[in-house]
Amino acid sequence: MKAVGPEYQRLMKAKKYDQRWEEIMRNVMQDPEVQQFLTKHKSELSQEEIERSASKLYEFVQEKKKFNKAASEVIAPGYEPKLVINHHYIDVSYVPTEELLAARRAAEIKNHIHASTMARDVREASFADFDSAKHSSRSRNQAAAKLIEFSAAYLENPKAFHKGLYLYGSFGVGKSYLLGALAHELAVNGVASMLVHFPTFAQEMKESIGEKTTKQKLKAAKEAPVLMIDDIGADSQSAWIRDEVLAIILQYRMQEKLPTFFTSNKEMKQLQSEYLLTSRNGEEPVKAMRIMERIRYLAEEMHIEGPDRRNGHFDDEA
Repeated sequence: MKAVGPEYQRLMKAKKYDQRWEEIMRNVMQDPEVQQFLTKHKSELSQEEIERSASKLYEFVQEKKKFNKAASEVIAPGYEPKLVINHHYIDVSYVPTEELLAARRAAEIKNHIHASTMARDVREASFADFDSAKHSSRSRNQAAAKLIEFSAAYLENPKAFHKGLYLYGSFGVGKSYLLGALAHELAVNGVASMLVHFPTFAQEMKESIGEKTTKQKLKAAKEAPVLMIDDIGADSQSAWIRDEVLAIILQYRMQEKLPTFFTSNKEMKQLQSEYLLTSRNGEEPVKAMRIMERIRYLAEEMHIEGPDRRNGHFDDEA
């Protein structure tokens, strides 16, 4: 922020011999906040020091008017002027407003969540909003409780291995939203996470070959403090994505004991037999089995039931 005191001092010098000088300062001294400040600090300030601080008192009153009107020409947008004592003289300090602090905090939280391929409602999810939802199911509530337990345990001891969850169930039951809420909970506490929509991620990985960014993208997923793989099994599986992307990511995370979560429309057995087993090379049961071993090591399987929340089908809860 630029120093504003000298500008007001020059203004005051220019008006020092103006006939309005005394009137201007009378109005400044009648300002309730100025009077309150001078009363509070009367034992610290002499009359001479108050007079030599005239430009600062004037600055405060003028900037306060602009601030209260939310004027576009305010010197420091988002900062409220406050009078302070600075080496026996009066100065103006610009303090960030609650709104600015909240915006900064929201930006910090957002920066801790890498979820560019996810829908907006997932990126903005939170357990607070989930708790207030009118329509939920027992299994969703149980999953939310498990995720909250994970967050507390991870924050208490981030170096320990904490098993994730493999949430599976029908389309629209809230699996992705739950992972988004977990990402938000971790971000509030300063923990970065990466949430990827796997079909989109797989396509980006294919495109990264031509862009020569494959290693960079793979490294980001491998090393994310907490990784959440959403909608695995929803795309057409390729041997390269399975063996050179997914297997490498999971192997690294298993070795390093990094928390990993999954969502899918398929239970684990289906994922192995219907998604991982077959590629253009035909059936490869050993490769499919090895990947499933890593997934089972990293995550506990949990079924999510309930109505389709995306389309508003709130029938009887499961």
